[in-house]
Amino acid sequence: RSVYDGEEHGRFMEKLEARIRNHDREIEKMCNFHYQGFVDSITELLKVRGEAQKLKNQVTDTNRKLQNEGKELIIAMEELKQCRLQQRNISATVDKLTLCLPVLEMYSKLREQMKSKRHYPALKTLEHLEHTYLPQVSHYRFCKIMVDNIPKLREEIKEVSMSDLKDFLESIRKHSDKIGETAMKQAQQQRNLDNIVSQHPRISGGKKSKKEGCASSELEVKNTSPMSEQDSGILDVEDEDEDEEVPGAQDLVDFSPVYRCLHIYSVLGARETFENYYRKQRRKQARLVLQPPSNMHETLDGYRKYFNQIVGFFVVEDHILHTTQGLVNRAYIDELWEMALSKTIAALRTHSSYCSDPSLVLDLKNLIVLFADTLQGYGFPVNQLFDMLLEIQDQYSETLLKKWSGVFRNILDSDNYSPIPVTNEEVYKKIVGQFPFQDAELEKQPFPKKFPFSEFVPKVYNQIKEFIYACLKFSEDLHLSSTEVDDMIRKSTNLLLTRTLSNCLQNVIKRKNVGLTELVQIIINTTHLEKSCKFLEEFITNITNVLPETVHTTKLYGTTTFKDARHAAEEEIYTNLNQKIDQFLQLADYDWMAIEPGSKASDYLLDLIGFLRSTFAVFTHLPGDVDVHSTMSGKVAQTACMSACKHLSTSLMQLLLEAEVRQLTLGALQQFNLDVEECER
Repeated sequence: RSVYDGEEHGRFMEKLEARIRNHDREIEKMCNFHYQGFVDSITELLKVRGEAQKLKNQVTDTNRKLQNEGKELIIAMEELKQCRLQQRNISATVDKLTLCLPVLEMYSKLREQMKSKRHYPALKTLEHLEHTYLPQVSHYRFCKIMVDNIPKLREEIKEVSMSDLKDFLESIRKHSDKIGETAMKQAQQQRNLDNIVSQHPRISGGKKSKKEGCASSELEVKNTSPMSEQDSGILDVEDEDEDEEVPGAQDLVDFSPVYRCLHIYSVLGARETFENYYRKQRRKQARLVLQPPSNMHETLDGYRKYFNQIVGFFVVEDHILHTTQGLVNRAYIDELWEMALSKTIAALRTHSSYCSDPSLVLDLKNLIVLFADTLQGYGFPVNQLFDMLLEIQDQYSETLLKKWSGVFRNILDSDNYSPIPVTNEEVYKKIVGQFPFQDAELEKQPFPKKFPFSEFVPKVYNQIKEFIYACLKFSEDLHLSSTEVDDMIRKSTNLLLTRTLSNCLQNVIKRKNVGLTELVQIIINTTHLEKSCKFLEEFITNITNVLPETVHTTKLYGTTTFKDARHAAEEEIYTNLNQKIDQFLQLADYDWMAIEPGSKASDYLLDLIGFLRSTFAVFTHLPGDVDVHSTMSGKVAQTACMSACKHLSTSLMQLLLEAEVRQLTLGALQQFNLDVEECER
């Protein structure tokens, strides 16, 4: 800056040039001093270049020879390298396959188990595969596919096992009647065995104990283990000969589908879903089973099939209750039974009301008792069924009364209303054996002789006894005391006597064209039937073992029935006599203006008196002792005579006082007086 700022720029340049010249001289001196060495160095470098060229040629030649010689070695080394690489890959592959093969084997086993429908083992295999094997090889693509498939497989197992359960439920629904039939046969066998042991019919007694033969705790099932890999058929039902031992209900059913499905859903954490589904489906089936067919009341088989299905349903549920933990519980069973009991009783009330055949009602009662005993053997309360049987007993009595009404009508219509003739001792003993009749006078008489009564007396007496037997049959196995049975029989028999037999007798007495002879025979017959009432009392006492003196024992009203019938017959006799008198009086033809009377009583009156004389001769056939205070012959004859005379007297007075008779002569009055005197005589 001082050079450029000052005035000495030219001078500075001169000094600089001088300095450059001095440096150039020094460089030149230095070069001159070293020049020879430089020349020598260049010469040596030139020599080295020649030698280097020779060396290069030798190296190139050696390299060419080496390359030619090393080609085979390189090829061998490449091959060795490739082999080593393959060896490492194979080793790694073997290691990986060692991990993968168990996974593939397990998956293959799983598929095989799924194919052969061994679903519970398949589920165990699936769990093992998911938690043990797949985590070791999870980075492989095929493993990821397997992992993605596991939920689908689980769902498939659930669906297939549920399908098996549905098949089981459907099969159980179809075969419930066979299962129930088997259980009821077992109960029948047990009851027969009990009867053999006790040697007397069960009329009284408490509740039945649980039957050994069909106790639910002993129900054993084939292949019930959930681990069983071999699925057997759902049902193995075969027809059994009656002579062979009845198989247990458990022998007919394979419950393994239920157990497998339950375990599968439990493992999958969906047990509650399964329980709800099972109970819902069984409730639906229960409603179907409890729906009686519309024509059930027509045959006993209809009732039997209905009961078999109900018993079969509850035998299965009882077994499920005792062999699974919580699939069904006691509250659920009790709820179903309450529903079944109410629907069954309602159905029986409805359908039994249509039944008019007493033998069918009796068979139905025996079937209901067997039904109740069977279910009681499985621990179900059946008191309501026995209560309902008492209702059916009333209906049974009504059907019996209708039947016996026809029987009595046939007996009374076919009777000849004449004393029974006997020609030998055999016939005599036969009739005395049929009807309790003792008469020392009759026994002393020689053959042929006659009983005082007609054939309807022993027939009616025996039919009353048959009716009592029919009532007794219904009371068997109803767990009733002797007193209750006695009371039931006496009440039904009283209805038979006071309503059915009484109506039949009244109809016979009141029917048109009944003759006086028939009416007299009816009086005789009812007298003997009245006497037989004490023997009927003894008959009932003998079969029920309840003495008539027992408190609250119902008395038979037969005496009243036969007295009423006898009184009705007597009244009918009086009425018939009066009607006959009226018919004769219609023939009376008095000439009220006659001047002279006739020489004798009027012809119509003589005919009337002749008729009455022959009529009263009939009354000598009446038995000797009917009423405590007088004899029947005297009482009926006297009453009939008084009634006839009073009616004739009144009618004759009416003839005189008729409005049409405006005047009469002394001759007419004398003729009328002759008639009255004839009556007095």
